Amino acid sequence: MSTVPGAGPLPDERPALRRCVAGDLDEFSNSYWGSRALLSHGPDLPAPYDDLFTLEAADELLSRRGLRTPFLRIAKNGAVVGDGQFTGSGGVGADIGDQIRDDKVAALFASGHTVVLQALHRTWPALVDFATQLSADAGHPVQINAYITPAESQGFSAHYDVHDVFVLQVAGEKHWTVHEPVHVDPLRNQPWTDHSKAVAAAARDEAPVIDEVLRPGDALYVPRGFLHSAKALGGVSAHLTVGMHTLTRYLLVQELAALAADDASLRTALPLGFDPGDPDQLSKVLPQVADLFVRQIQSATPDALAARLRRRTWSGNRPAPLPPLAHAASIASLAVGTTVRLRTGLRCRVIPGDPVVLQLPDRTITLPAVTAAAVMELTSGTDCKVGNLPGLDDPDQLVLVRRLLTEAVLVATSP
Repeated sequence: MSTVPGAGPLPDERPALRRCVAGDLDEFSNSYWGSRALLSHGPDLPAPYDDLFTLEAADELLSRRGLRTPFLRIAKNGAVVGDGQFTGSGGVGADIGDQIRDDKVAALFASGHTVVLQALHRTWPALVDFATQLSADAGHPVQINAYITPAESQGFSAHYDVHDVFVLQVAGEKHWTVHEPVHVDPLRNQPWTDHSKAVAAAARDEAPVIDEVLRPGDALYVPRGFLHSAKALGGVSAHLTVGMHTLTRYLLVQELAALAADDASLRTALPLGFDPGDPDQLSKVLPQVADLFVRQIQSATPDALAARLRRRTWSGNRPAPLPPLAHAASIASLAVGTTVRLRTGLRCRVIPGDPVVLQLPDRTITLPAVTAAAVMELTSGTDCKVGNLPGLDDPDQLVLVRRLLTEAVLVATSP
């Protein structure tokens, strides 16, 4: 059995993560990931972020791209503005009632509101590519928002996120304050509002672990649960918030519990008239249920658990965009000499055998055993030329590659 792309690149092949973290990436992984905040200064990073996003890009999205909610959020001093204050009809030929109104956004921004462009990993090409690569580098799903804040303004008060965050400063200066958690490693269903009083007290009374001004090109890592707030200084400030939707041990617990549904004894109905809120009644059934559950967990196999986790996690980020018309043309023109490559960001796993099994996020493909060596090479993440694949003659190579192009596993990199 062999695992191929989907496990992430080698340690020295993490270009997107490298842009978020200065210093040794292994040290970051071992000493900071999930446990400590880290500020990286622009001169210690590969490049500033104007190739990823700019204020001009924000203006284009807000005025020319026909964005709709929920791709935009607007807030001031922690209060979110209702969508109706900045949306309206798209006009003739696009009569959709929730399109972004650039004039209304301009008025709100001029009055001190923060503009939040959401899900830029789906709407802005440079960030689509960056998110795809960062997800491959880190092994966790990625989302990207942009926060554009007027001078001397604050969009959100101190809070924590339920995902890890990289803050990439794009324009202007912003003063960031980061505090230790009041609730360590929160899960998705444990928002900061559950601990709002403790959050406010800690932000007011405790010494921050980071109290710094971010300038263009700087990056800040904030693990989930760490309290943070930011205020723009002398001019308009813009930063990207790169959210890492961290996969946790609790995720494995959830999927182990789901596997327990395969045990008929755990699907048995509770007694007629049973009151689940009565501890005395629970005490009569809980020991048996707990024993059955523990036995089910102990008998679970990594293969069974991995199958569930693939379905749940491999689709967290979509692979690199696929231009439908150009891709169809590449299938039609496929010939010996065409160079192809695994679609960037596509998670997959090859199991050699008879048949060869190719596991994908949403389906499984089976192929003849004789294709094993060729499939392994095609899914290695390197460029492969039709005519040079191992174990198959030219006609069979064309059949295999055409199938994997049609399945959107491969993309052509040359005619």
